[in-house]
Amino acid sequence: MPAGRPRSFDAEEKLDVAMRLFWRDGYEGVSLSDLTEAMGINRRSLYAAYGNKETLFASAARRYLDGPGAFVSRALEEPTARGVAAVMLHGCADAYTQPDSPAGCLLVQSALACSPEDDGVRRLLARYREDGVLALAARFERARNDGDLGADETADPKALARMLTAIGQGMSVQAAGGASREQLHELADQALKAWPTP
Repeated sequence: MPAGRPRSFDAEEKLDVAMRLFWRDGYEGVSLSDLTEAMGINRRSLYAAYGNKETLFASAARRYLDGPGAFVSRALEEPTARGVAAVMLHGCADAYTQPDSPAGCLLVQSALACSPEDDGVRRLLARYREDGVLALAARFERARNDGDLGADETADPKALARMLTAIGQGMSVQAAGGASREQLHELADQALKAWPTP
């Protein structure tokens, strides 16, 4: 944007609008026209502030992870491995069923329908998912070294991390399909019954 011409809109506020639109409709389901209409800006302003649709989505996804999806980071701070799992799964149940937000997870909803032409978005989402698995696996490895996780094959840190991630992604799909918060909390409780004991 040329010097001396400040933006006439709050870029963070508009990014929040874009995040919610991508969250509700997925990356493929949102057009540039949808974005400019919802955000109340023209294409030129959108490009100047955020780049193209893909870079705007990347910013929106990061905003989601730091905001509505931040329960995952909080879960990693729990003092026990089971506590990590419980906070993560129950966090999914709460986050995916907020009455004032779209149902499910922005990252999962966008990954479900992503065409080959949008390889950059697919790779971004895959990287975020893998980063989450690796963070959980590292936390569970620490738990195993501390004696907080069983030593048998049911307590494999990476396998547990992938299991939790898969359950969380399934909860997102169920929430988007109409599952209630109570049903998702019941699912979380059922999954935790299989958690290995130290």
